[in-house]
Amino acid sequence: MRRDARQHSFTASVPLETPATKDDFKDEVQVWAERLNVVPAELRLTEMSRKWASCSTRGRVTFATDLLAQPETFRREVIVHELLHLKVPNHGPLFRALLSAHLNVGGSRAPETGFLTVHENRELQEREL
Repeated sequence: MRRDARQHSFTASVPLETPATKDDFKDEVQVWAERLNVVPAELRLTEMSRKWASCSTRGRVTFATDLLAQPETFRREVIVHELLHLKVPNHGPLFRALLSAHLNVGGSRAPETGFLTVHENRELQEREL
């Protein structure tokens, strides 16, 4: 599977020349966890080839290490998406509303990035099947 066809993601942009450090990334996650009022049981960074991140029912949130090389706006969407699963385990209307509210994208392309949101990308993939 191509890297830009990962589940739970929008198409990645050109990787950064200087990736974020693991500590900086974990700080980003912590800031968002506080904003969303969630507490991950565990935070992990590991190699992942089919998706950018995952969230277990026990509260473990795992992110792909190559996410560190993506722009902040891309990382933000992945982080918020996974942390919201600590509140809402599915992708139903409540989840989509919370995601849109916290990312201020209104369910459409984020104007500052031009990237597709998680849900726009999923809809595109479903139409292509």
